[in-house]
Amino acid sequence: MRCVTVLGPSQTGKSTLVTKLASLEGTPKKSVSPYGLSLTEFEFGGEAWCALDTPGTNESLALAQDSLLASDACILCVSPAPEEAVLAAPYLRAIEASGTPCILFVNRIDEPRGRLRDIIASLQAYSSHPLVLRQVPIREGETIVGHCDLISERAWRYREGQPSALIELPASAAEREHEARSELLEQLSEFDDWLLEEIIEDREPASDALFAIASRTLKENRIIPVLFGSASHSNGIMRLMKALRHEAPPVEALKSRLAGGAGADEAALATVSLHAYYRANIGKTILARALTDGLKQGTTLGGSGLGSVQEAGNGRPLAGGVARGAVFMAVKSDHLPAPALLTSADVLEPPAWAAPPTPMLERILVPGSERDETKLSATLAKLAETDRGLKVMQEEGTGAQLICTQGPVHLRDLCKTLSEVFRVEVSERSPNPIYRETISKPSNVHYRHRKQTGGAGQFADVQLIVRPNERGQGFTFDETVKGGTVPRNYIPAVEAGAREAMEKGPLGFQVIDVAVTLTDGQYHSVDSSDFAFRAAARMGVRQALSQASAVLMQPVARVEIHIPSVFSGSMVAIVSALKGQVLGFDRDENAKGWDLFRALVPGAALDELARALRSATQGIGYFSKAFDHFEEIYGKEADTIINTHGSGTQAH
Repeated sequence: MRCVTVLGPSQTGKSTLVTKLASLEGTPKKSVSPYGLSLTEFEFGGEAWCALDTPGTNESLALAQDSLLASDACILCVSPAPEEAVLAAPYLRAIEASGTPCILFVNRIDEPRGRLRDIIASLQAYSSHPLVLRQVPIREGETIVGHCDLISERAWRYREGQPSALIELPASAAEREHEARSELLEQLSEFDDWLLEEIIEDREPASDALFAIASRTLKENRIIPVLFGSASHSNGIMRLMKALRHEAPPVEALKSRLAGGAGADEAALATVSLHAYYRANIGKTILARALTDGLKQGTTLGGSGLGSVQEAGNGRPLAGGVARGAVFMAVKSDHLPAPALLTSADVLEPPAWAAPPTPMLERILVPGSERDETKLSATLAKLAETDRGLKVMQEEGTGAQLICTQGPVHLRDLCKTLSEVFRVEVSERSPNPIYRETISKPSNVHYRHRKQTGGAGQFADVQLIVRPNERGQGFTFDETVKGGTVPRNYIPAVEAGAREAMEKGPLGFQVIDVAVTLTDGQYHSVDSSDFAFRAAARMGVRQALSQASAVLMQPVARVEIHIPSVFSGSMVAIVSALKGQVLGFDRDENAKGWDLFRALVPGAALDELARALRSATQGIGYFSKAFDHFEEIYGKEADTIINTHGSGTQAH
């Protein structure tokens, strides 16, 4: 079986394209996962094919990356509008990082929205591989009615819903065809010395030789050939499918590519898993592709026996086993993660390029009932195993379930799975902001803890100096006690009590960057104890904090924003509006046409940054973040935060 991924932005006609390709010969079989990954099996040219169609939202980019793990080649489906080329930038980036051979297909070419050369030039800005035009359009006025193949130099006229008709090349297209063919030969000659010599000697190379060179350069991932058509009218579909059949590499090339990218033993690789999801009453389902022959139920894979093996297109059992290259479903194989590279004995991490973008949307999931609360944590852990774009944590202070998703669509799909598959009902809310407080001046305190009950009493007397520390230094404790006024065995209890006082300051938040020094005290030979000195220190430090001019602190994150260069200019205004600090930007060395924009942004503004970034970049930009430091907040802003989140309303 041959396997290809069809990917690209929304509204470019990917699903229609897959349907038309699969219907060229025979009746296809199709299945769709709850996350929108569509799998279509079909026959063409006497071979079995599988097409993976991934959702076009940028939140589903991880699905596209995982599909590339199992694909011999891919089709990047794009719009015929040059101004929409930037929407394909994330997919070109993923394709080039993966090393997957790619054919670029300009769909809906019947819509007069731009010249083909302008479309290619716009897309070339995001591709390190040369985009090589393999066809030129035949026009009547502004309407494209056919194409001429630049290698065979044969012309075809489109017919509605039928194969194109072979025609003589119109005189009006001859000059453009000659010019484009010369450009094609020059581009191909960069990868073939024989062709370069033919061009220098002004000899016309044979079409068969050119087809062979074109096939080799695609297999070697040297170029991205460009074809065009209109899937909805069945125009250009046969030419695309023939190019895939003759030029896409076999499954052996995929196995070699995966082994090299992950540093694995190529001979040992048996399977690559690409997708996993849960189904009601069935459980975990793994979608995988066999890289060797002989896989069947009970075969040792990933260190344990493989469960039930089914056809990917219709779910029927595969009693005879899985042929090399076939895509299959495995159930009752919960030990298998996805995506992963699998040998008989081990589960290997996929190559680094398959890591999904950093999730930007943080939300707290609130269980609908006590029963749901009991199930939620374990259920989210299961889902995180099948969705690497999902991160599951706990909210600081409350311990509530905090999730990080790729965006609102990803969050919606997650909640739907929780409800429909696991019967766990949840609502969602924004997480509580994380604030801290510190002090701005030193304070001396003398505190005596005395308590007499029916039994033994409690007595401890401490004298403390509480003062601000350097930013980032945290809590420190020392002592200068002389003469044994506080016995050495009680000093650890004093430190412990001081630390407890840091848990919540006068503003209602955890206290940071404070130094406490024990200078003197008193004890009683009978009534003093660790407990008494701990209580004295705790109450004494709290009293000192209330006298030391508490200051509210907010977290500041260092963010690295990945963004196409055409949008970089808008980031300065966005960061400034969020009271952030621009640190600068550089060209992204790993992705042509992208910038890395660095900034410091208040932690409370990260959610708004995600929304503003999606809006400004049409959903393409994303950022990673790391805590950098805490900084002071004053005035009305601080008062509002303290009234809303502090003074006991937030547990820290």
